[in-house]
Amino acid sequence: MASTTATWRNWAGNQSATPVTVTRPTSIDEVTAAIQEAGADGRRVKAVGSGHSFTDIALAEDIRLDLSGIGSTLSVDLESRVVSAPAAMPLRALNEALATRGLALPNLGDIDAQTIAGAISTGTHGTGAAYGCLSTFVVGLTLVTGTGEVITCSQDERPDIFAAAQVGLGALGVITEVRLRCVDAFVLHADERPMPLDAVLAGLPEHVGDNDHFEFYWLPYTGSTLIKRNNRVPADDRPLSKWRAWWDDDFLQNTVLGSLCRVGRRMPALVPTIARAEARVLTPRVYTARSDAAFVSPRRVRFTEMEYALPRAALHEAFAGLRRVVASLPFKVLIPVEVRFTAPDDIWLSHGYGRESAYIAIHQYVGVGYEPYFRAFERVAQDLGGRPHWGKLHYRDAESLHAVYPHFDDFLAVRDQLDPSRLFTNAYLERVLGS
Repeated sequence: MASTTATWRNWAGNQSATPVTVTRPTSIDEVTAAIQEAGADGRRVKAVGSGHSFTDIALAEDIRLDLSGIGSTLSVDLESRVVSAPAAMPLRALNEALATRGLALPNLGDIDAQTIAGAISTGTHGTGAAYGCLSTFVVGLTLVTGTGEVITCSQDERPDIFAAAQVGLGALGVITEVRLRCVDAFVLHADERPMPLDAVLAGLPEHVGDNDHFEFYWLPYTGSTLIKRNNRVPADDRPLSKWRAWWDDDFLQNTVLGSLCRVGRRMPALVPTIARAEARVLTPRVYTARSDAAFVSPRRVRFTEMEYALPRAALHEAFAGLRRVVASLPFKVLIPVEVRFTAPDDIWLSHGYGRESAYIAIHQYVGVGYEPYFRAFERVAQDLGGRPHWGKLHYRDAESLHAVYPHFDDFLAVRDQLDPSRLFTNAYLERVLGS
């Protein structure tokens, strides 16, 4: 078990920490030993993944655990379609490994760089009226608690721990293995096209209900959106050409967007004109692709982000409030707003617990002010019963979050049981969960 130290930064560059020690265990026994030693010495431990959270949820000031050395292979039961995966495996690697076995995750978000444990611990989600967050695909977990005990849990085995640990914020233990229920590999027919914002909002019940997966992007300072509809089809018979894929995903979504953001950062007065020009050049794109390829988009333009899950019925009011916020800001918003939809679930700290949700994700280009924007929208969302994404920037604390999570106290009770000495806490967890 190697130990070193180095400064760590997240993907967006807005969070960094220089831990006292970086430890790289190569087995569960070594994870257990590291936790027991830390407990005996009164130190704190944080397992850190790929750094795709915008909050300080993964900051490790004392001992940072790097779990990438604990295996890289899947255990697959093809009959049940349940796979056991190392917790530190990135989603990108998981998707490739599943595809070689004729399997896939039922749904994904639009980024696949997260580790499996990091993704489920923060409630990462995609879009689709029939699908909850990625944690709803989890059927079992193995974790090492703050007392050094190795626990396996599922709906049948220690179900209270399972309901807490599916979206556990890294507060209950170090997840070492995740068991996921997958589906047969499938192909998606993707239809991406511009549509007026008013038409999107007026037709939401049909857009959300008539498509397997629906989302849209609003360009601030315009009445325009780009909608994305993904639906299952039997054959991959309309793939994108390599040239079109490069043009859309690499050149337009990254190179051009990055250049426009840099111009907007230097000359904010041009941003509304740029946004209107962007809206005019949006063109339809229709193709088929393997599911994960259709779900995921490359993201090289760096940004900060806040995302709120709202009762779906509150979306119109929330969006009206968001438009007022954008119009009142002393600076310009450079990145489009993303809106997605999920099904209810029963996971205690899932943003989608007990209700159909609409997610509004707001962004700002790196190096541009964001706090007044994010705080103003948070006030809108909080008044409507919104729940902040655990991995996206927000300013809520335990007192305000307690009111929107019916099982908040149950989660805290499991935390007291599994980590009584708070080995896994940090400033973020102290703020959102209490001491």
